[in-house]
Amino acid sequence: MANVTVIGAQWGDEGKGKIVDWLASRADVVVRFQGGHNAGHTLVVGDKTYKLSLLPSGIVTGTLSLIGNGVVLDPWALREEIERIEGQGVSISPANFGIADNCPLILPLHRELDGMREAAAGKGKIGTTGRGIGPAYEDKVGRRAIRVCDLAHLDELEPQLDRLCAHHDALRAGFGEEPVDRAALLEELRGIAPFVQQYAQPVWKRLNERKKAGDRILFEGAQGVLLDVDHGTYPFVTSSNTVSGTVASGSGLGPGSAGFVLGIVKAYTTRVGSGPFPTELEDEVGQKLGERGHEFGTVTARKRRCGWFDATLVRQTCAISGVTGIALTKIDVLDGFETIRICTGYTLDGEPIDYLPANAQEQARCVPVYEEMDGWEGTTVGARSWAELPAQAIKYIRRIEELIECPVASVSTSPEREDTILVRDPFAD
Repeated sequence: MANVTVIGAQWGDEGKGKIVDWLASRADVVVRFQGGHNAGHTLVVGDKTYKLSLLPSGIVTGTLSLIGNGVVLDPWALREEIERIEGQGVSISPANFGIADNCPLILPLHRELDGMREAAAGKGKIGTTGRGIGPAYEDKVGRRAIRVCDLAHLDELEPQLDRLCAHHDALRAGFGEEPVDRAALLEELRGIAPFVQQYAQPVWKRLNERKKAGDRILFEGAQGVLLDVDHGTYPFVTSSNTVSGTVASGSGLGPGSAGFVLGIVKAYTTRVGSGPFPTELEDEVGQKLGERGHEFGTVTARKRRCGWFDATLVRQTCAISGVTGIALTKIDVLDGFETIRICTGYTLDGEPIDYLPANAQEQARCVPVYEEMDGWEGTTVGARSWAELPAQAIKYIRRIEELIECPVASVSTSPEREDTILVRDPFAD
């Protein structure tokens, strides 16, 4: 049986939560391998709705859920999330949840720096969630991070604090802020340490043992490929690599472990925050997509920008991330549209171009080239087989496959777990 890697193939918010939840019920292990608590996965199971940010989606089904070293961890946010999810009747303990001991921590000073930068950025705002994710990753690669394993050695932390505070005090001075209160920071770390330490472990070792035992491992990505720090719409991106290749470095398993790469793709396009968006609709159609799709962020509650499906972008993200098949979500939001458009390419300064260029200014000047299709009468809501879909909806799905050069593995027709048309089982490959 294959492992499965789930990634967002647009700008995030594609509906990964439902797909991961469905797959997690058949997996032996679920792993988060990048990002932080800026992720937001909504799971609807029966009459209950679970909103997760750090916890892997497998936790709801009782599947072993692990946070890999590629994640930056806010331990206070994690404690709050665990308390909230346990309040909904989910059992979380070291038996079904673990955190990589080499996972970097998001500290209060990271959140503060995030806010200072955005406040001072003016028109250069990136649209960060303000949760300290970027500054924490900066400290990781700058070799001054405090990690989960350090919580067991707080009395020996002075050299690391020297490096950390030398950097942050200089930055804070530039914003007219006081230096880091080291004593207060240590006190906060001492307070949270026992909570985190109960889950800390060498996740790479546990994963390799489970791999040798033949267990099915599900890798759960956060955000989307277009927010990847290398391959996304830079600088309007997240601070981690969101592509499937990050599975290896972010979990401690080898690069051959990704297995079936399932790209989650919304039947239209949305984006949160600043940055280029070629097919954005700032009219009644865009408003209708947002209202029908309930397009507000799970974590931030920010309104999402909406537009037509961009096949050029998805073809690009599928190629970059080696996507085996896509899970098409929210097809039901398009029910009742008289005409539907698909972006098949762009013009840049009057010349045709079949990919999104790397430069932000060129990205902003890309003008979409559209192909129009008739919409469909009737509804796709709750369909669980091709026979239940309107013929024109099937035609739309098949055209997407052709344009993105990647097959559809499943189609989601509502937030409910069972309202899914399964074309290809990722775990059976």
